[in-house]
Amino acid sequence: MRTVCGQELTEQGPLNQRGSTFPQSDNDALPLPPTGICLGFYQRFIEGLSMVYRDSKPPCQNHCDGDIGTAEEVEMSGLRGPRLALIFPGQDARRPGMGRPWADSPSWYLAERASEVCGHDVAALLLDPVRGADHPPRTDGAQIATFVLEMVILADLRRALPAAARPLVCAGHGLGEYSALVAAGIVGFEEGVRLVAARGKAMQEASAAHSGTMAAVHGLSPEALERAAESVREAGGRVWAAHLDSDRQTVLSGDPASVARCRTLARELGAARILPVPLGGAFHTPLMAGAAAAFSTALAATGFHRGSAPVVANADAQPHHGPDGWPGLLERQLTGPVRWADSVRTMADGLYCDMFVEVGPGRSLTALARETAPRVSRLTISEPGQLPAVPQTLVRSAA
Repeated sequence: MRTVCGQELTEQGPLNQRGSTFPQSDNDALPLPPTGICLGFYQRFIEGLSMVYRDSKPPCQNHCDGDIGTAEEVEMSGLRGPRLALIFPGQDARRPGMGRPWADSPSWYLAERASEVCGHDVAALLLDPVRGADHPPRTDGAQIATFVLEMVILADLRRALPAAARPLVCAGHGLGEYSALVAAGIVGFEEGVRLVAARGKAMQEASAAHSGTMAAVHGLSPEALERAAESVREAGGRVWAAHLDSDRQTVLSGDPASVARCRTLARELGAARILPVPLGGAFHTPLMAGAAAAFSTALAATGFHRGSAPVVANADAQPHHGPDGWPGLLERQLTGPVRWADSVRTMADGLYCDMFVEVGPGRSLTALARETAPRVSRLTISEPGQLPAVPQTLVRSAA
């Protein structure tokens, strides 16, 4: 038995997370590392994950002002292995037919359950390459499909590595923030489905009312791009820096004419690349004020829980423990920028995370983490073959 941050740890395997809908297994054998991962490091990683917090309090509960303890304190405590952060991509990670590799997953039942809760045919959105190929996509369908797939992958990850039910911290980019809240136990799975469905509906309606577009600018600082956007706004335009992804990548969002003008200014300032972001709306800007107002009803009706890990919020890049403040943070996220680079720094430098695990389609957040916090190890789980290969053991006798 070990104690870290005033909490007892056990090597007997994790207890069920309070409020979790995700199954855990009795797997306890050491897995083989995914391709490209050093065996020695991976063994240390798995050994560290084999110990989890015995009760459901986040580790910072016993420290003033949310301090979870320094790296030296954790080292002295005997905790081995990485301090794990689960990170979840947003709607822009969605791809047509992205659920096909996971259709035989034992966790696929979550897609059926989500369909019953929200009324969308989630399985069809995930499996059908034609239905999922709208360009730009309908944000209501794309959001629920991406969220549910991340939940399927998370459940399978926890089967392979049950201690992934006890991350140090969670965070998600845009839509991915809802996956992070479920992973942390602050929102239940069905509550998450209802919230994402209501959010997608509100944003779809706001996009119909205000035409919008987005573009990713590479090679300029966020400050330089925001100054360019401000100059367009001073001339009557409507464009903002919506995703502050890294020191060299920022996403513009606004009405099409204003975004086009800002793209021209960005090229003149020396931007290396400018790519369209086909999401179908001016997301994370004041043009989503109507969506925020409509969504506030769903937020007010949602029960937020204590959970077992903090979530770093998009709105302020700070870790938030338990239920307080989330309705306001999620409403602000619709009309304000996603502060992702600062969120990565919070997890790496403030919370001493030393491994990011990206859970969901693609690997965009892994690439951004490499740019912002290169010393932190990274793992991507976007396809079944990337799951650690944990051999099944005999089920322990109830006797």
